[in-house]
Amino acid sequence: MGAPRLSSTPLPGIGVRYDLTTREHRRLSVVAHHDGQRTVSSYRKDDPDACDLSVRLTADEAATLIDALMPAHHSPNLLSTTELGLVAERIEIAATSHWNGRLLGDTRMRTETGVSIVAVLRRAAAIPSPTPDFRLAGGDTLIVIGTREGVEAAAAILGRE
Repeated sequence: MGAPRLSSTPLPGIGVRYDLTTREHRRLSVVAHHDGQRTVSSYRKDDPDACDLSVRLTADEAATLIDALMPAHHSPNLLSTTELGLVAERIEIAATSHWNGRLLGDTRMRTETGVSIVAVLRRAAAIPSPTPDFRLAGGDTLIVIGTREGVEAAAAILGRE
């Protein structure tokens, strides 16, 4: 079996669902809620649509679980955004978005919401630290960091059609 495949599905008004099929052909999903909570679900091997277990975790519980699953990822040199009261999220620009084809600076994102756009994912490329003259395109995924309220405001602005 090759590398594990993770797919994601935006859930408008909720967050994003991530699905993983294990090498044992078990389906796991994690719903990353906008409020920082996570719902982890496991599905039956004989019926991948039947949920065996579903657990709702607070943001702190999810962070603790990540530490248990990946203890090597924790480095004292890395900043934990949740400990600082910040969140990082992916926000996709729809093809029908008002911002499709417009400049990033036109969004007035930092002024209006206080969030920073730290990267743009476009197809297979990552554009770090995009400048205000960066032209947005439908299908772009913006990586934003800020307060929960700021990120939600950014999502509302970027979701404008």
